[in-house]
Amino acid sequence: MRIHFKRSYDEDIRLFEDWRRMAKYAVLLAVMIALPALVSAYFLGEVTLVLIYCIAGMGLMILAGHTGQISLGHAAFMAIGAFSNLWFMEQGMSFLLALPLSAVFTGLVGAIIALPILRLSGIYLAIATLALSIIIEDIAIIAEPFTGGVGGVFAPPVDVLGTSVDRYGSPNLFYWMCLSVVVIVLLGYANLLRSATGRSFLAVRDSEVSARALGVNVTRTKALAFGLSCAVTGIAGALYAHFVQVVNYESFLVLLSINLVLLVVIGGLGSIHGAFFGAVVVGLMPQFIAIARDFLQGSVGIDISAYPGLDTTVFAVIIIAMVIYEPLGIYGFYMKIKTQWQLFPLARRDMFRRSKSYLKTERMR
Repeated sequence: MRIHFKRSYDEDIRLFEDWRRMAKYAVLLAVMIALPALVSAYFLGEVTLVLIYCIAGMGLMILAGHTGQISLGHAAFMAIGAFSNLWFMEQGMSFLLALPLSAVFTGLVGAIIALPILRLSGIYLAIATLALSIIIEDIAIIAEPFTGGVGGVFAPPVDVLGTSVDRYGSPNLFYWMCLSVVVIVLLGYANLLRSATGRSFLAVRDSEVSARALGVNVTRTKALAFGLSCAVTGIAGALYAHFVQVVNYESFLVLLSINLVLLVVIGGLGSIHGAFFGAVVVGLMPQFIAIARDFLQGSVGIDISAYPGLDTTVFAVIIIAMVIYEPLGIYGFYMKIKTQWQLFPLARRDMFRRSKSYLKTERMR
């Protein structure tokens, strides 16, 4: 077992624990950059969708994983980010300007909505955000000058520094563009958690009563977290619009919000890694099911295509299994295996048993 000896207080908030971890992430980034030369265009498109899900997952993770506020309506903010980005581009703005503007606009809308809605908590907050997602679907139909109504809006070509970027015409460039946005959002997210604002998010998540006692403005912190979460989710919505190239109200149904919740729960609440693990599962699971269906039909003679809704059923089984057997998600399971390997043969079976204690002042919440 390797022990990292800290020599200063600054090492507690260092972005990378040591040079070994930095080297691991550098190698991973190099592999991701070289991926277009290693895989087919079809698989590259699927990985691009996973990257977009990673951004949306990080957006929801800010709210649910690091502030403790459940949202079942984040597809609404993906819709706001997508439609606002396309509208800005229709006004003659470049993509590099329209993307951050759509993020700011989505974040402001989210912060305004958060002021009344975050007075709720628990299941009531989840129901309120679910209702918000349903309302946005109707607004997308009514606001036809901005959203195209039922017909939707076509995404104009993306021009980045004089280079045309298209999902089908130049899939490699579109993939690298999404990868660049993921890296920028990831660095911003990691640095946010190292700041006083990020620590206030964690304090509100762990105990609102204790956070107030420490001088944290809980209402402002929740609103800020909701706004930042919506802004990041809006970026994912803008990229998603250019990925599918035409969007309408059906592109952001409630099922998408549920998939985002599944993403953070399966990946692991409270960790940035969980957003990436969950995005891989949610983004690639339909492909795995399709491969399994073709294999069973060709080799075994079992045709499962006659059973509609199989993807949803598999997701439901996975999340039930995660909640029962591994509440910390895939990343939590990975950390358990890693810790047991490092402590072998001194690891004990009950070393990861969760504590049942809680504050008396929060028993009735």
